[in-house]
Formats: sequence, C-alpha cells, structure tokens
Amino acid sequence: MSERDQTRERVIATYRGSAARYDLTNRLYYLLGVRQAAFRRRAVAALRLRPGDSVVEIGCGTGLNFPLIEAAVGPAGRITGVDVTDAMLARARCRVRARGWRNVTMIQADAARFRFPAGVNAILSTYALSLVPECAEVVTAGCAALAPGGRWVVLDTMLPAGRPGWLARALVRPFAGTDEWIARRPWEAIHAAMRANLTEVAVTDLYLGCLFLAAGTRPYRPAVSR
Repeated sequence: MSERDQTRERVIATYRGSAARYDLTNRLYYLLGVRQAAFRRRAVAALRLRPGDSVVEIGCGTGLNFPLIEAAVGPAGRITGVDVTDAMLARARCRVRARGWRNVTMIQADAARFRFPAGVNAILSTYALSLVPECAEVVTAGCAALAPGGRWVVLDTMLPAGRPGWLARALVRPFAGTDEWIARRPWEAIHAAMRANLTEVAVTDLYLGCLFLAAGTRPYRPAVSR
C-alpha cells in the first residue's frame, strides 16, 4: 500500500471512530479558544452566495455547515456534500432528514477522485482538505469546474510560522498534526494552487496561525473578438 493510501485509510478509520461524537468535539474546541462557529460562518460568508446557487462541500463531515449554506442559497439552491467516511455521511443524512431539506445530495467519495459538476457556483472545504494528500490537485480540479465568478473557500489547519518548532507542533497536534501531515505541509500546496488558478485570492491567518481562511474567485474570461 502506498503512503498516500495509508494516509487515506488512517483518516477514514479516525473519522469512523469519532463520527458519533464529532459535533460535540467541535463545540469543545471553544475550551481551547477556537471559535469554530464564528470561523465556519466566516468561511460560508466568503463564498458570497446568492439564492439559487449551487455549492459543493468537500469533506462535509456531519453536515455542520449545511444550515449556514442553506440559509444563503435557499430551497432553490443545491448542495452537494462529499465525504470519504461512511459514518460521517450517515450523521449528515440524519441532519438533512431532520431539517427536511430536499436540495442536498451526499456522495461518498475520495476528494481526489471526485468529479466536480461543471458550472458550480461555489466550493467549500472546512478542516478536511489538508488531510487529502492530493489537496493541490483537488483545488485545481475544483477551479476548472467553477462557473466564472464562482468562489473556492478553504478553512483549514496549518503549522504556525515564526514559532519554535516544538511549540508550533504542539499547537497543531489537537487539530491534525500528525508527523506525515507536518512533513507534507499541505497548506502551502493549497495556497499555491489557489493563487495559480484564481483571482482575488486572500489568505487570512486565524487562531495564532494554526488555522487559515483562503478564498479566491474563478476569473471571467473575456469574449474573443471575431
């Protein structure tokens, strides 16, 4: 088994084991000063959604972002939630049924192999994309699928710069900081892929530099004169 496949299997096993308590754990991050709800609201706001828009969420997990997206796109909009872990999607489906949403489709798929629908208005990933070894390729594929003017937004973890190595690693361990993840430095690949394919790219550091919010826009292509 390749190193990438090992990473993928480790992620699936981790989130299968934590699916039942994921929402609670998310709330407990407040004890560490991480304002998860505020950061998620900020990420969805950065999508600049309008009623009727179509949104793909990569690594949708238990659907924690769905209420925020639903409030923005309304019943005429469309949400596609993608996650590699069956147990997380099962929780998301329960959330969708409980709310009575009829415009949400969930797909179990590896993000690296997922085919983005053409002309989607927005793509979101929160605390998931950096766990994908092919994260740069996922960003690039999503950029190609976005409608002109569409937005790609990533809220994720990173190793804080300007701090002693031992302290930086200690800060990110509670979030995603495996040795493999630290060595791979996925946040750098994500930022580079967004800057290579999008305009108006803005990257904001959050929570002592342990988190980042990156957003960019698919450029409009001017019509060719004939």
